[in-house]
Amino acid sequence: MTWVAAVTRLRARREPGVLVTVATVRGHAPRDAGAKLVVGRTETWGSIGGGNVEAVAIDRAREMIVAAGTAPELLDFALNDKVTNRHGVQCCGGTVSVLLEPLPVVRAVAIFGVGHVGMELARILARQDLDLHLIDSRSDLLTEKRLHVLADAVARIHVHHTPLLPEEVLEELPHGTHVLVMTHDHAEDAALCDAALRTTHLGSVGLIGSAAKWGRFRRRLVTEGGHDESVIDRIKTPIGLGDITGKEPATIAVSVAADLLRTFENEGS
Repeated sequence: MTWVAAVTRLRARREPGVLVTVATVRGHAPRDAGAKLVVGRTETWGSIGGGNVEAVAIDRAREMIVAAGTAPELLDFALNDKVTNRHGVQCCGGTVSVLLEPLPVVRAVAIFGVGHVGMELARILARQDLDLHLIDSRSDLLTEKRLHVLADAVARIHVHHTPLLPEEVLEELPHGTHVLVMTHDHAEDAALCDAALRTTHLGSVGLIGSAAKWGRFRRRLVTEGGHDESVIDRIKTPIGLGDITGKEPATIAVSVAADLLRTFENEGS
């Protein structure tokens, strides 16, 4: 399997990994600069030449996976019999530097409701490296022609048409998915809020709408849903940056996207 395919496999499995590359070589070494190895929690793909260099790189890569770090590291090796190595002697005679680049699990975002605002938001978030789930009960909003503007997306797009119970998609979403509720139907929004509070593996949950709408929802979540106030506080509303007050769909989408990106930053701090 090529290193590109291995990276793709890790992403599809939503597993972290490390890409290991021979960055520089001086003198004799088992592999030339550019050789690559992909390290997962329990598997590896490719090779940077075996021996102590590869074994140490794998050890350090797995330490990085456990630590969930995002900063790359550079390891230097002298390949001679005078160096005490952790995994045996490697005396090709040259020196090697190896770059370790973390491959974290990408974030996931789910937009429930791909109307005017939802579509503008999808266009913005599609430029980010994440898994973007688009969910709507209206099939005409999910046609290939309408979604063609996302054809060159950096994000991986997942489309879900749910004509009856869009809240069922919540259970299928990856762990930590950030959910944005903005459908065309307040009853649908309310059902999604209730279901999201019962779905424990999600990340943040945001609801678009006015203070009056949220007041009605909150009362129903207490009286009909049986949720505690502290649980209901998981839902953020209104979403977006408070000092951006424009009501055009594209303006709202920029505000919501910026607020979400700030949430991402806070997660990483």
